[in-house]
Amino acid sequence: MTDLDQRLHFPATARNREPIAEVLQQWLPNRGTILEIASGSGEHAVQFQQRFTHLRWQASDPDPQHRSSINAWIRHTNQTSTMAHALDIDVAQQPWLIPKDVQRCLSAIVCINLLHISSRVCTEVLLQQAAERLPPNAPLMIYGPFKREGVHTSQSNASFDASLRERNPEWGVRDIEWIESLITTLPLTLMECNSMPANNQMLILIRE
Repeated sequence: MTDLDQRLHFPATARNREPIAEVLQQWLPNRGTILEIASGSGEHAVQFQQRFTHLRWQASDPDPQHRSSINAWIRHTNQTSTMAHALDIDVAQQPWLIPKDVQRCLSAIVCINLLHISSRVCTEVLLQQAAERLPPNAPLMIYGPFKREGVHTSQSNASFDASLRERNPEWGVRDIEWIESLITTLPLTLMECNSMPANNQMLILIRE
C-alpha cells in the first residue's frame, strides 16, 4: 500500500489549523516534546511540526488506520528524521504507555476534537494523566466545542450535540464547568478559554 493510499484527509484540519496554531504559539514551550492525544489523520501533527521546528511533535492514536495515516503523512512531508512513529495510546486506558524518552522531555499535551466524540471517562483520564505526567508550568491544551453552564454557544452546536448523542449516548459537547469540577482535586489550573472559529473553544490548563 502506498503512502497516498494510507494518508487520510480530514477536511476540518485545513479549516482550523491556522487558528489553533496561533493559540499554540502563545503557549507552547521553547523546547521539549509535545504529545498530541488522538491525532487522527496526522495532518495537524505534520503541519505543527513544520511550524514549530524547535519542538518535537509526538503524535498518537489508538486506531491502527489512523496511526498508518500519521506515519504516511510523516513520510510524505519528509519528516522521518524529526518525527517518530505514532504511538498507540488509548486515552481512557491508564497509565498511558509512553516511551521513557518522550516522558523525559514532555513539555506539553495537545488534544484536538476528542472530548465530544468520546466517553466522559476519556476526559477524566486525560486530565488525570496530564496532571501526573506534565512538569510544573506545562500546558494541556484542549480544542473543541464546549458549553457554558449547560448553554450551547450556538444553535448549530446544540444540533451537533443532539446528533452526537443519537449516534452514541456517551458522546456529547461537554460543559467547561464540568472540566473545572474535575480539576479541583488535580494540580491543574484552567488559565484561558479562547473563542475559536466555528463556535469552538481552546482551553488552556496549566500544571501547577
